[in-house]
Formats: sequence, C-alpha cells, structure tokens
Amino acid sequence: MPTFESGTKPQGYKAPAVHKAFQMLRSVAASKKPMGLTELAQQLGYSKSTTHGLVHALLREGALVREENERGLYLGPAISDLTFTNWNYLKINELTQPIVNAIRDRVCQTVFFGVVIHKRVMIMTTAEASEPLKISGSTGSSISLLAGAVGKVLLSTEKPGRVKQLLREKGLPQYTPRSILDENAYLHELERVRQQGYAVDNEEYLAGIKAVAVAIRNPKAPPMAVWVVGLSSIMTESKIRQVAGTLVSKADALRNTLEGLKRGSRA
Repeated sequence: MPTFESGTKPQGYKAPAVHKAFQMLRSVAASKKPMGLTELAQQLGYSKSTTHGLVHALLREGALVREENERGLYLGPAISDLTFTNWNYLKINELTQPIVNAIRDRVCQTVFFGVVIHKRVMIMTTAEASEPLKISGSTGSSISLLAGAVGKVLLSTEKPGRVKQLLREKGLPQYTPRSILDENAYLHELERVRQQGYAVDNEEYLAGIKAVAVAIRNPKAPPMAVWVVGLSSIMTESKIRQVAGTLVSKADALRNTLEGLKRGSRA
C-alpha cells in the first residue's frame, strides 16, 4: 500500500477499483433500461468476478439497486442523496419560492415543495394561505414517504418491486381511520395516481385535511413533489380538480428552474 509523507499530495496513484466503480455507475446511469451483470461486464470489458465484486459493493452502499427479478441494475438512493446534498439549499428556496407563491395565489391554499432525502420528504419551500384557518409547515421539517398525497405521488414514480419492499419494511401506518392499510389496495391506488398524473389525500394523513400532490419528474435529480393542503370543507371535488390542474401546469416550471440550477452548479 502506498504511503505519503505528511503535508504532501499523492502523486500518480489512480485507485483502479474506484475508477472501475465510477465507470460502472456512469454506464448504468447512461443506459435507457436496467443493465444485467453480464451485459455490464461485456460493455466495460471487466471480468465477471471483478464486475460481481464491484456490483455487490455498490449494492451494499445503496449506489446501485436491483430490479424485482434481481437481474437488472439501476442507480440507487445513495446517488440521489449525494446529488441533493451538493445542491445549495438557500438557492433552491430562492428559485422555487416565486413559483410556489404563484400556486398559492391561484388556489388560495397552503403549498409545499419537497425533496426525498434519506427515505423522507424534506420540505424545502412553503407558501401559506392567507386565511385565518390554514395548514402550516416549516422548511427543513420532513414527513414520511408513506404520508398522504405526497407519499402516493412519489411512490407512484417508483418501480412496483421497490414499493413492495418499502411497504414490507415499514408497513402502512394508520394515521387516521381513512388511511389505506391493505397493501393491494395501496398499490391499486398508486396505479390510479400514475394514470391521472396527481395524487389526492382524502383525510388519510390528517383528519379534516385534504391534499393534492404532483411529482416533479427529472431522472437526473432526487425525487421531488409539490403539493397543496387545505381543510376538507374547502377542498371539494371541484376545488381538487382546480388545484390538480394548477399543480400539473406549474410542474414544468419547477423542473426547468431546478435543471437550470444543476447546470449552473456544474459550470
């Protein structure tokens, strides 16, 4: 093993295992479909034993995850976590606040924007309704990935195998009498969310409160969502449709804004 004198920088040591691991992650990220171990070895020109060892090391660290059939590989949550921590928290808030405010002004209810980090949804931006009776939440706080509309819409973007694994690890919590506790019913609800493009929480997370959420889809960034929360007496069916339409129309603006931030961080 090479040694370095105090105060000197290593010269010429290239850490081949690290280089190969990053080449592997780049190949998986660039692929349009999950890659198998054999396919990965052939593309990179690595031996099967080397590929097997690197894949299992990256699986343990969460940098890679397997498909439900355990054949295909794709990037894991550790990559999203590292990507997120590289973002400027204050800059995200600064850029998203005008859009979140515009949603609030259109729907007259409290709006949240959040990002998945460490299997929870961290609130990055809020815009509270001006009504005396309203829902409040502070930036920096977080909620469970299984909570209400925001959990549904984010999990609807995941592969069913990963959702089933999460449900079996965590279980479906009963926040209110309306919470969905049956796994099959919850998975059916996620399929409905995928088809309609937004999720609705009908007093499933907080009694007397309804919410609507839309995912901000960007494969190069951590999972994100924007959601609106209001009293059940105000969030009628027609109001929910109006809120959903507004969120869907503003999702592209949020995604484009954050893509610009990422391009700027690499410049």
